[in-house]
Amino acid sequence: MYFSYAIDDKYKIKVAYFSMEFAIHQALKIYSGGLGFLAGSHMRSVYDLRQNVTGVSILWSYGYYNQERREDRSMEVHFRRKHYSFLEDTGITVQITINKSPVLVKAMLLRSDTFQSAPIFLLTTDIPENDFLTRTITHKLYDAGEETRIAQEIVLGIGGAKVLDAANESPEIYHLNEGHALPMAFYLYDKFGRNVNEVRKRVVFTTHTPEMAGNEVHNIHLLHKMGFFGSIEADEAQRITHQPQESFSLTVGALHLSKKANAVSKIHAAVSNEMWRDHLDGREIIPITNAQNRRYWADKGILRAHEEGEGYEIIARKKHLKRLLFDEVADQTGKLFDPNILTIVWSRRFVEYKRARLIAHDMQRFRYLVTREDRPIQVIWAGKPHPADSNSINLFNEIVYFTKQFKRCAVLVGYELNLSRLLKRGSDVWLNTPRITREASGTSGMTAGMNGSLHLSIPDGWHPEFAVHRRNSFTLPAVDPKLSIEEQDYIDNKNLMNMLEDEIIPMYYEHPDEWTQMIRTCIGDLIPAFDSGRMANEYYGKLYSAEFTL
Repeated sequence: MYFSYAIDDKYKIKVAYFSMEFAIHQALKIYSGGLGFLAGSHMRSVYDLRQNVTGVSILWSYGYYNQERREDRSMEVHFRRKHYSFLEDTGITVQITINKSPVLVKAMLLRSDTFQSAPIFLLTTDIPENDFLTRTITHKLYDAGEETRIAQEIVLGIGGAKVLDAANESPEIYHLNEGHALPMAFYLYDKFGRNVNEVRKRVVFTTHTPEMAGNEVHNIHLLHKMGFFGSIEADEAQRITHQPQESFSLTVGALHLSKKANAVSKIHAAVSNEMWRDHLDGREIIPITNAQNRRYWADKGILRAHEEGEGYEIIARKKHLKRLLFDEVADQTGKLFDPNILTIVWSRRFVEYKRARLIAHDMQRFRYLVTREDRPIQVIWAGKPHPADSNSINLFNEIVYFTKQFKRCAVLVGYELNLSRLLKRGSDVWLNTPRITREASGTSGMTAGMNGSLHLSIPDGWHPEFAVHRRNSFTLPAVDPKLSIEEQDYIDNKNLMNMLEDEIIPMYYEHPDEWTQMIRTCIGDLIPAFDSGRMANEYYGKLYSAEFTL
C-alpha cells in the first residue's frame, strides 16, 4: 500500500532499510552529509528498479542545522523548526521505553511518488502527548549529548521496528545502514524467542567508515539504563555480541547480530576486515562500492552532449553551469568568478582528516596560483562542520579569513543538496585529499564526474576502482600512512602543487581538446559502474539474498 509502483519480481524480498539520515530532496532537511547523500541515492534507485524496500528514519524537527554567515563572514549556526506539508500521517503511534519512562513515537510517511524514491517511514517524538524533554529527542540530527544520541538510536531501532509491526509490514531483511539502529536487533531477539540465529538470518549491516568517531562505543551499563537493549539484560546483550566487560561497540554488535556485512569500497573492505577480524567468526566483510543516482545528480545537458559526441557542446554547457555556480559565489561573497578560468572545488563534510586546507599548505605556492594573471586557478570551499566540533569550525573560519585577500577564492555556506549540485556541475576539478586509508568511499567525486568535473584524488576510497591517471581523472602518488601527519601533509601538498603546475593547468589552458576528451572518458567510464542502480542491484544479489550460515 505504500508503493506507487509494482514490485519487480527480481526484487521481491521485502527489505526495511534503517538509516539515521536520508538526503532525498532539498526541502526535506533530515540529512547532514555523505551518509545521507548515499542513502538518498539508494532510495532513488529503489524507485527506479521497483525494488521492495521501505526506508525507516527520523523526522528531525530542526534538521541538522542552518549554516549562515556573521558580518565578518565567519560561520554561524542556526536551528530552525521545519514543517512539511507533503508528509502523510500514517495514524501509527507506538510506545517504547527510554530511561525507564514511556515514550510515544509517531510515524509519518514520505510516499514513494512524492520525490520518486522508496517509501520512507519518518519517526518523531515531537508530539503533544510527550513531555518537553521527550519531544527534544528527535529535534536535532547527531545531537552532541551522549544520552540524547542513545535515545535517538532507540527511537530509530526499536521505534522503527514497532512501527513496521503496527503497519503490518513483515520485512524479510532488516538493513542496518551503519550501527545507529542496532536496538532493532535486540527487539527482534526478544520477538523471536531470544534465538540469536533468528535475528542473524534477518539482519544485514553496512559499515561506512574506519574512523572511530563513526563507530560509536558507549558504556554498557549506560546503554542498559537507557533501554538500548529493550527488555534484554546487559549481560545477555554482552554475551550474544561478544563484547568486553564495560565498553559496548555498536559496530561489533552489528557484526555479531547480522548474517552478512559489507563495506563501501574494495579498499574499505580490506581495512574493515583487518580492523574487525576478531569479531567476524571466520566470515568476511564484502565490498559493495558506493554509488550515486544519475537521474538526480547528472545535468541532462552534459549527458546529452556526451551521448552526441560533441566536445564543443560539452564545453559550452560546462561554461553555462559554471556561470550558474558563480552567480551563487557572487551572491554569497561579492566575488565575481570567470567561467574561462580553471575552477577547483573542495566540498564535503568538514572534518580534520579530510584536509580542507591542504591545497594552501604551502601558502607561497598557493598564492602564486590564485593571483597570477597567466593561467590562474579559482578555488571554492564548502562544507558543514558538526556544530559541536570547535576544531572544524575554527578551520572553516580560518579558511574564510585567509581567502578574503584573494579575489579568486571563495568559501560558501549552506552545503546541502542544491548547493552540492551547483558545485559539482560548475567545477572543473573536484579535489579529494583526505589522509590515505581514512576515506571509506568518498562518493562526492562520483556525482562531480557525472557532470564533467575531473576527480583529483589520493588513491583511496572508490577512486582506485575507477581512476586511470590522465585518462579519466588525476591521481596523486600514495604516501606511506605510517609517516607522521606533518610528513604526510608536506608530501601530499608538494605532490598536489606539482601536479597542478605541471599537468593539470597546462592541459586545461594549452590542450583543451585533451581536456575535453578526458571529460568524455570520465563520464563514459563512471556512469555504468557508479550509478546507484548497480549498487542497489548488488545489495539484493550479494547481501539480502545471501545464505545464512552459522
